[in-house]
Amino acid sequence: MKHIPTAARLLLGLIFTVFGANMWLHFIPIPPPPEGPAANFMFAIYGSGYLTVVKVLEVTGGLLLLSGRFTNLALTLVGPVVVNIALYHFFLVKGGYEMPVVLGVLSLVALAGRKDYLGTLFAAK
Repeated sequence: MKHIPTAARLLLGLIFTVFGANMWLHFIPIPPPPEGPAANFMFAIYGSGYLTVVKVLEVTGGLLLLSGRFTNLALTLVGPVVVNIALYHFFLVKGGYEMPVVLGVLSLVALAGRKDYLGTLFAAK
């Protein structure tokens, strides 16, 4: 049971490293978003350069998760990305819920393995 958070951390790191690096290396074909708000949103963040910053955070967080060093920082970097992926699928695409659910569960399991981080994150002063 003590290895489950480590497995979740490694899988999460692999997902973010691979899909983040795909922005520049183009080894996985990406289907276009469905017409409507999702397409407009993707056009806006891609054209503005915002998506580049998000992908840099994904790759950085993914590599840190894979290395096992600075895991707390890595979880802090990829946490907002997971939330934005979930919000994109739930509110704009209205489908494809598998990926945000898997990412959310993996993030929560990896975070649960970092009890020291949770203590400092929610400590009242």
